[in-house]
Amino acid sequence: MVQKSKKGQPGKNNVLIISSQEKFSVHGMEMKLNEIGFNSTYVPLDIKVLQEEAESSELIVYYMDETVNDDPAFLVFLKDLCMEKEKNLILIGRRDEYNEIIKTVPLECITAWFERPLEMKAFLDKVVEQFDKLMVQGMRKTILIVDDDVTYMQMIREWLKDSYQVVMVNSGIKAIKWLAGNKVDLVLLDYNMPITSGPQIFQMLKSDVDTDEVPIMFLTGMQNKESVMTAMRLRPADYLLKSISRNELKDKLDKYFEMQKARVKAGL
Repeated sequence: MVQKSKKGQPGKNNVLIISSQEKFSVHGMEMKLNEIGFNSTYVPLDIKVLQEEAESSELIVYYMDETVNDDPAFLVFLKDLCMEKEKNLILIGRRDEYNEIIKTVPLECITAWFERPLEMKAFLDKVVEQFDKLMVQGMRKTILIVDDDVTYMQMIREWLKDSYQVVMVNSGIKAIKWLAGNKVDLVLLDYNMPITSGPQIFQMLKSDVDTDEVPIMFLTGMQNKESVMTAMRLRPADYLLKSISRNELKDKLDKYFEMQKARVKAGL
């Protein structure tokens, strides 16, 4: 039976510790984190359990061991969780274990790596530092990118991450599910996606009372007249082409949010 620490609530300094088993060293981390005011929850290497618990945790700590490569599907899920949900990941383990992880999990998803035996003070300092950053980021506007091209989404996130909180999903259905439980300030939506197209997702979001006021911009490579006209009839906040440069995109978004702020002040 899995033993857990007190389950945290969203936004309450929650740390999720995952490991093959709740060893003495893992229990020690939990105690130290609790001593400095963090809620910690232990979960085993179980996709279903991790999926349930990760929603209320801002930081994931993976205490690795020799089982690190036993379940490739778990590592893929961990990678997707960190990339799509923007969860911060700290790794603890030997160099060979770390090298196995980074074959699946991109380096940009990893906040820090500590070798065993763990230097507890350095670890706790990094946790505090990370939550300080999260507090600052929490004041930023949140942008959801919806595109089946993961490589392109990653590039856009790199462009914007210093100014905005950026979340990525690779399908319209995932976008709808994410928006059902999260708030966002703007959606950047691709036009041409498999199964459900951008315009279809746009209409689905606008027909739902919970998301009908979410601003949506198309960010797409589709520039033929028919596609542009179809999209513009939906009255998006803007229609941007993927050929847009980094500075042009950031300038467009900055100006859009400035205009929104001015409208709010004017009571419009």
